[in-house]
Amino acid sequence: MTLLAFSIVGITVLLSAFVQGSTGMGFAMITAPVVSFIDPSLIPVMLLVLMIPLNFYVAARERKDIDWHGVKWISVGRFAGTFFGLWILVIVNLHQLSLLIGWSTLIAAVIALLAPKFSPNRSALTIVGLITGVTETSTGVGGPPYALAYQHSPGPELRSTVAVCFLVGEVISIIVLAISGQVTGPVLLFTLTMLPFLAVGSFLSRYVHHRLDGPMLRYIVLGFAIVSGAVVIVQA
Repeated sequence: MTLLAFSIVGITVLLSAFVQGSTGMGFAMITAPVVSFIDPSLIPVMLLVLMIPLNFYVAARERKDIDWHGVKWISVGRFAGTFFGLWILVIVNLHQLSLLIGWSTLIAAVIALLAPKFSPNRSALTIVGLITGVTETSTGVGGPPYALAYQHSPGPELRSTVAVCFLVGEVISIIVLAISGQVTGPVLLFTLTMLPFLAVGSFLSRYVHHRLDGPMLRYIVLGFAIVSGAVVIVQA
């Protein structure tokens, strides 16, 4: 990788960490398209590994507001979805998968913008976890389903709960990918070089996160979901 490409990836990681630390999501949505363009072999392992310390930091920062009920049921679905995601990563046409993920995310986000306020029940949370397990394990992007589920929650609850859900899911996905031989030494070494950029972005988010709440945060997270869906469609 050239110095220019390395710098682009590093700056993208820094900005993405800042956005996720401030809003609760956005890291993979922003980073995945850039990294996929520069070096597709880094996806999804690089994203999953970097998001572990990032989400641990966000969850610890606002730990008093974690919705453990939601975490429990999302994690149940997330565990099952991981194996579907691995299967897709191995045998399914990624072009078709990208189109499906992109259009589903885009349509769901638009519907969520127009739908009345709601609180997801146990079944809905499990389905969110299942979908996220599939998409995050196969592509590295899993934020949109969480955005739709917690769009009406207070900012601290959204950020901390989504961070824990991400954290649990990322550990599961990395273990399954490692067992299946998808995690390689060169990818891990490159990922380690991105940690300083991740740390700076995460640290800077502490000065902004407390200002994002209510309708503003809802529109931001749904905006990320819409943009993410559009980017995936265009890439495909």
